[in-house]
Amino acid sequence: MDMLLQWSLVAVTLVLVLAGWIANLIGVPGNWLIAGVSAACYLVVPPDWRLHVDLWVVLWCVGWAALGELIEFLAGAIGAKRAGGSRRSTVLAVIGSMAGGVIGLLLGGAVPVPIVGSLLGAVLMGGAGAFAGALLGERWAGKDWNASIQVGSAAFWGRLLGTVGKVVCGTAIAVATAMAILWP
Repeated sequence: MDMLLQWSLVAVTLVLVLAGWIANLIGVPGNWLIAGVSAACYLVVPPDWRLHVDLWVVLWCVGWAALGELIEFLAGAIGAKRAGGSRRSTVLAVIGSMAGGVIGLLLGGAVPVPIVGSLLGAVLMGGAGAFAGALLGERWAGKDWNASIQVGSAAFWGRLLGTVGKVVCGTAIAVATAMAILWP
């Protein structure tokens, strides 16, 4: 019975790791979810259980999660700053990005390639939401269409590059956690 419980917990943990990785695509800090799961496996799980991970795995996850956040923040901030975006457009770009990511994740399932369609939909619609939010913010601030489109484009590319960087970091975290659990 003990082995059944351990393998059930392994399965649940791996689902949480995958959910954290996917959460990155819609603009939610999924890398921190994975790092939290890893920390819980270190702090709560007895050392003789399969699910227990070493401290170095937790530190690896925290380091990569912090790097992913830094990449995402810098990509968005540099893009908007170079285009002359306002604080309002930045806030609306973040909101639009998250909303677009969720919509893309849901609508992407209609694409003939099941999982890939949802993932691409989340990334592209997240970028489109960032574009729309930044555009709305700039128009709301009274800027003309050309300036607003430039800021929106910068928000789109910043979101896209930031998401790619964050997902790469999330992959390093997810793989390390999964390997530590599956091959102790």
